[in-house]
Amino acid sequence: MISTSNVSLRFGGKKLFEDVNVKFTPGNCYGLIGANGAGKTTFLKILAKEIEPNTGEVIIDPNLRLSTLKQDHYAFDEHTVLQTVLMGNQKLYQVMVEKDKLYANPDFSEADGVRASELEQTFAELNGWEAESEASTMLAELGINEGAHQKLMKDLAGGEKVKVLLAQALFGQPDILLLDEPTNHLDIYAIQWLENFLSNFQNTVIVISHDRHFLNKVCTHIADIDFSKVTTFSGNYDFWREASELSQRLLSDQNKKSSDKAEELKSFIQRFSANASKSRQASSRQKQLEKLEFADMPKSSRKQPFIGFESKRELGNDILTVENICKSIDGEQVLKNISFSMRKNDKIVLVGRNDLAKTALLDILAGESTADSGKFNWGGTTVRNYFPTDNSKYFSGDENSIVDWLSQYSDVKDESFIRGFLGKMLFSGNDALKKPNVLSGGEKVRCMFSKLMLSGANVLLLDGPTSHLDLESITAVNEGIKRFKGCVIFTSHDHEFIQTVANRVIEIEQTITYDNSITYDEYLEIKKPLH
Repeated sequence: MISTSNVSLRFGGKKLFEDVNVKFTPGNCYGLIGANGAGKTTFLKILAKEIEPNTGEVIIDPNLRLSTLKQDHYAFDEHTVLQTVLMGNQKLYQVMVEKDKLYANPDFSEADGVRASELEQTFAELNGWEAESEASTMLAELGINEGAHQKLMKDLAGGEKVKVLLAQALFGQPDILLLDEPTNHLDIYAIQWLENFLSNFQNTVIVISHDRHFLNKVCTHIADIDFSKVTTFSGNYDFWREASELSQRLLSDQNKKSSDKAEELKSFIQRFSANASKSRQASSRQKQLEKLEFADMPKSSRKQPFIGFESKRELGNDILTVENICKSIDGEQVLKNISFSMRKNDKIVLVGRNDLAKTALLDILAGESTADSGKFNWGGTTVRNYFPTDNSKYFSGDENSIVDWLSQYSDVKDESFIRGFLGKMLFSGNDALKKPNVLSGGEKVRCMFSKLMLSGANVLLLDGPTSHLDLESITAVNEGIKRFKGCVIFTSHDHEFIQTVANRVIEIEQTITYDNSITYDEYLEIKKPLH
């Protein structure tokens, strides 16, 4: 078990946590949720004892092994893949290193023999004889083939490094497992493997994720950071959300009833307090008014933007035709003879292991880059707008404020209109005067969606539209795209987003290897992984 006692933390005068008392018990998986800036990653670092709180303490049995998912992708560059995974169990790894060093000593002494005997006993107790086999199996199941196990980490691609670091965190059945965004940069097969692993894991897991489907699959409890506290709830993310919304509605209804009753009592008192025959009744009503209770509804740190799209014109039947598009990047062919037609009402998700290929296709269709060969044609009724995965070029100008920035994309230049629009996107008051080039990743995404909504487009091209957003904003984007009456081509790693938006799946592995009007879950059932 891991618990906190009166943990408080302030950063630069901002209160993140105050007197947090929470227990995380074995056999449970806790999804740690909260708005962007609520302190999820910071709290995980406090639990890992990487950050000291201002007050209070984290309590862990010293005999328990705690493991975290490392975020530094370069920390193990000079180690082999297999070594990196084994280092997840630091005690076992140190025993292995010391044992190998002893046996390699040409002047092996009697004392060395005694020490070697002790190490061998510890090695066996830590399941050392099975360690390399266990690590190799885990890597293979994550999609890292055996030929890569002796490679240096620095020779792996970014996505492969992520998988190795995940295997490192999971290796050797740790007693407490802390995972910060473990599904980031994983393909669908690795995510499914991780879901199964955590569902069968018998110890304590605390995980941060913006993937709602993942949280629903693996979590037995939700730990919610809000109001500077951490509160745990039984059930997965959907159960927490429904229960939370119901609780807020009940509190609101209770307050409305009390408010209505108060108005009724006040009206009676005002009308009859000066009337001698009614003064006793008026006095009674005053006592009732004083006894009325109003439920405390503290202001949550959660805020949900409004995402909604209005098209300038209706789409005709001729949307998009793509013929034999080819594209190479840095000498490697990522697209080969890509051909398809887009139909009216299509909401197409592009899937496949190579994110670069999907981005390359969207860049070409949006006019951001050119194909090496092939052609495409947009229908005359289409009005397109693009949400790129890399939005940095949109924020490299010298605009004085977000108001100025958004004005260039709006037909209506009136400042009050722009400010009102930004308010719906959670940029109220002075936030609307921020310089665009200092915005956070999530703020830039909300600005890009503002641009998208003002465009009046009837075709949207979206490359990873939920990146950098908190769960509330992801839900808002999800609902907005679902309601959108036009056509969409998009990429995403968010299972629920794809399942609830897409009505057609196109799989690209250099060429188009699958194309069907089908839901994402149906596609996954057809394409079940081999491992």
